[in-house]
Amino acid sequence: MVIHKRRRQSRTGLGVLALVALLLLSGCSLFFGSRPDTLPPAGKLYEDGERELGRGRYDSARDALRKIVERHPDSPLVPQARFLIGEAYYREQEYAKAIRELEGFMSLYPGHPIADLAQYRLARSYFDDMPTVERDQAPTARAVAEFQKLIKQYPESRYAPDAIVKIEACRLRLAQKELWVADYYVRQSNWQAAIQRYDMILKEYARTAAVPQTLFQKAEALLRLQRADEADSTIRRLVEEYGRSEWARRACARLTNKETMSACTTSSTSALTP
Repeated sequence: MVIHKRRRQSRTGLGVLALVALLLLSGCSLFFGSRPDTLPPAGKLYEDGERELGRGRYDSARDALRKIVERHPDSPLVPQARFLIGEAYYREQEYAKAIRELEGFMSLYPGHPIADLAQYRLARSYFDDMPTVERDQAPTARAVAEFQKLIKQYPESRYAPDAIVKIEACRLRLAQKELWVADYYVRQSNWQAAIQRYDMILKEYARTAAVPQTLFQKAEALLRLQRADEADSTIRRLVEEYGRSEWARRACARLTNKETMSACTTSSTSALTP
């Protein structure tokens, strides 16, 4: 009886071992028989990224492009892929993320054939995120610096002419910020502080469209301080240099001497001349 029992136990043990072996072999067969995921070549990933970018699918575009950077680091497409990652953020109006990516591109590939475009996009990221006049204008100043860098480093770039235009727009915003601050001092009847702001605009932003308004408001502040001669001089400059402006016409109502009146008359006559 004992012997038969041991034989049954032995057979049971063999059956368990056989089952385990079968499972192991089956698992190995499944493991070795399955094909691991294959990474598409860099060219295919780049095509996918460009296509998804064009369709506005920015997340999937960046996913494909990042695979080039991370999994194909020796590919000549890596610089373009890095740029397009920043471009995807820019088009999505994620300007802070675009700036980070584009600054990385410029630090690594300043001599690349598309470096001027990357620098332009970097500057535009600051420009397009330019704050309203009442807020801190540090991004506006940074946009000016980045556009100037484009003009200096890539003077033959097709984007250089637009950079010049954008710089003037930024400088106007910076001047308008100073006018906003001067208005605050005017509301406080702090005429001297307002005049200091006007003088700074006339010095730092002398070529912007903010100058006529600045001259007019400076003249008003001078009149408030009963500095009539300086007010007349300021009005005369406004009339002589910006006689066709609305600010010049408004200034003529505040004249205090015949000399300035003559300047107004001359300006009015020239404004009517074809």
